[in-house]
Order: sequence, then C-alpha cells, then structure tokens
Amino acid sequence: MMGLTKMRLLNVAVLGTVLVSVCLRPARATDGSYAVVIHQETFADPNWRPVAETLLSRHNGKIVTWDDDIAKVLAGLRAIFPRYACFICTPEQATREFVRDVHRLTRRLDDDPYTDVIWGILTGYDAGNALQVARCNEPLVAGRLLTATVGAPLDSYDAGVMFNELEPNTYWRKSATGIEKMSCPTDTTEMIVNALNKEAPDVFITSGHATERDWLPGYGYRSGVFKCDDAGLYAVDTQGRRYDVASPNPKVHLAIGNCLIAHIPDRQCMALALMRSAGVRQMLGYTIPTGNGYGGWGVKDYFSELQAGRFTLAEAHYANGLALIHELEKRNLNTDAAADSHRGLPGDRDTVVLYGDPAWPVRIPPRPLPWTQTVKEKDGHYRFTIETHVRSDWDNRPVIELLPHRIHDVRIIEGAELEPVIGDNFILVAMRNELLPMKGNRGEALPIRGDFEEGQRFQITFTASRVPSQPQ
Repeated sequence: MMGLTKMRLLNVAVLGTVLVSVCLRPARATDGSYAVVIHQETFADPNWRPVAETLLSRHNGKIVTWDDDIAKVLAGLRAIFPRYACFICTPEQATREFVRDVHRLTRRLDDDPYTDVIWGILTGYDAGNALQVARCNEPLVAGRLLTATVGAPLDSYDAGVMFNELEPNTYWRKSATGIEKMSCPTDTTEMIVNALNKEAPDVFITSGHATERDWLPGYGYRSGVFKCDDAGLYAVDTQGRRYDVASPNPKVHLAIGNCLIAHIPDRQCMALALMRSAGVRQMLGYTIPTGNGYGGWGVKDYFSELQAGRFTLAEAHYANGLALIHELEKRNLNTDAAADSHRGLPGDRDTVVLYGDPAWPVRIPPRPLPWTQTVKEKDGHYRFTIETHVRSDWDNRPVIELLPHRIHDVRIIEGAELEPVIGDNFILVAMRNELLPMKGNRGEALPIRGDFEEGQRFQITFTASRVPSQPQ
C-alpha cells in the first residue's frame, strides 16, 4: 500500500494503543528558527545588505551565504534546519532556474522526498523596493478580496469584488449584507484599477492569459490589458486609455491561473511591477506556462477554501507542495526528468514560487469550517483528530497539519488504515483518493457530494521523539 510505503520511508512503524493529552499550539512566528540565504556579493552590497539585516534582526535569524552555486548552502541549512528560509536575491539572480534549484534544495535537508522548510524568495525592482517588502511585518488579517477569476472564494472573505474572466458583463460584490450579482461593461479595466487603487484589497487573485510583460483580465472575451514599465504597473483599456496602478497598502497576490507572470527575466516584468506600485508583499505564481494548475489553484484551496484561516499564505504554499509531492509519489512521477518536462502534474513541482518573507503572517479571518483538526501530545504520545461538524466534502487536497516542532522515530499506534504520511514537521492524510475538477463560480451555490456527515471522527495516534532545537 502506498501509505504504508510512505510510512516505512519516513521511519514509521505500527504499535498497540495509548492515551494522550495536552493540546499542541502553533509555534510563534519564527521562534528564532529562520535562515536568510543570500549571495556573498549581494550581502556585501551596501544597498542590499539592509534587506538581509532587517530579516535577521526581526526573526533572530542565521545567515547562509553562497557564491557560485546555490546548492552549496545545503550543509549550512542542514546544520540550522530552520522552520523558515528566505532566499534574498537581486532580480538578475531570481531566474526560473533559481526557483527550480530552491525547490530541489529545500527537499534535500533530510532523506524523505518532502520539502523541509517553509520558504520564499525575497526580491524587488531594486534594493529599496526589496527593503519595503522585508520591512512588511505587521500581521495581515486578509478580509478584503479583489479577484478577477470566478474560481476564487468570495464567500470566504468579509468583503470584496469578483470579476468574471469567462463571461462578460457580470461581476459580484460582497458586503455586510451578502453577495450581490451585478452587471458591468465588457471592458472591466478601469473597474479593476479603481478596485486596486481605492478599495485597498488585502488579497488579489488572478487567472487568465498572461506573460512576464502583461495580463489579460478577459479570458473568454476581449477586455483591456495590464502592463508594466519602470514606473510600475498600469493598464490600457480597449479604447487605448491608460490607467496607472497606485495601490500602496500591503497585500498578497495569488496569480493562481496565470502563465509566466512570476517569471523574472529582467526588471521590466509584471512580478516586479506588482511589488513596486501595487503594494504586493507576497506573491504566488508560475514561472512557466501553466497547464495542470495543481501548484497554483491548490494554494488558494489551502489558504481560503474549506481550510480557510488555518494556514498563512506561505504555509498554504508549503502545504500544497507537500500534497503535490504526495500525489507524484503515488503515481511514480516524482523525478527531476518528469518535472523538467514542464508538462502535466510533474510540471508544477518546481515552477511555482512564493515571493516575499515566508514568515510574514497573512491569514484570512477565521471561519466556521466543515471540520476541525487538533493535535494533542503528552510524553511523546501524539493524537491527531479530525472531527466533522456539517455534511460536506473533503477538500480537493489532503488534510494537512503542520506540527510546531520537528519529530522523528514515528510509530503508528492507531489509524494506520488512513494511510497517514507523518513527516518531521507535518501530518498528511488523503481523505479523498481522487482529484476532482475545480469547483466553479463562487457567486453561486456550490453542490455538495456529501463525502462526510456531521459528527464523524477520525483519529491517528502515534509516538515520536522530539528533535532538539538548534542553539541560537
């Protein structure tokens, strides 16, 4: 069985029964377990050095430098084994190949196939812009949404606007009184710019055609185009009118369905323009043409769908990466050769990037969830419990719990039939053994299959030893 194979791989055995208590609470933002990885020349640059120093000071971090090959930082990262790793680099260093190499590097800190740290790449149009990103440290309660795709969950947010990239003349607005379906012009360029500039969204979600240089909000019809130059982000409507984007409030951008928009070939690109003039302090996107979509849409699922409020955006990116590796392992597709093809499910493995400080806490407001999950521990005995509260469906990704500390020598006592994967800092349980198509319009009621009923409980009990924290 694949789950049991995974358990052997992660040094898991099966034993008899035990009782546990004491609820584990999430670790503080970093607890000093933070690494800054930066090129030696970049750290020596008086303009870029303050970017690293800002993060090192705030997170009580440790620095790891590299010169000719990013892979050479592996020994340094293994010695620290941080919970978070931030790779600071200039735009010229932030290539598609660098993103690939960071993905592969962060899976090599131990001998299992899963990513070992919550990571991000911090860059900017210039050092000053990167410092703006690094200085963004106030927790963001992401209650306001601006989305240009109907695949986003407007219902999970306090307020917001959702445009329809598939059909013209329709959009939705959510306020305290609920969600209202409204009519709009075919060309929504000015409306989207006004929403960015005047409504201070916390979360910006996009899909549709894009390249490193532009983004088309209309996927199924002709609308305007968003572009970039050295001044930042701007848009041009179908009549040739230009609208500059000036949206300074800190926000996150989930480019979950856009091709290429997170690729940084030079400084005149969309990713850097979004950081420079649209207030984007974390960005999630593809560095290649997207086809399968698992790596992008799945982050949205963990961040704001049935597990809404459980994960920060960086944690959602991390959790979705774990889920993708799990799916590839099941299919025997978790290889560099398959990933390098940039095709199908393997093509998403090393090509989706999170820009920004991975320890910046961005989380949507808590919502009543279809299920809750808890971990309790006493004297090395752990119990992970999933309890359902309404009739609903499992998310289209495994249930994942991030542990507040690292463990090893795991031994399953109860719940082996659920085929859990227990890593050094996570528990993964695939409650659904199939990948379903993405659910559609969030302006309409969603159909419920009824995967589970109210009042069900699933438990996994195991013993484990805690890995001692590295001295600071």
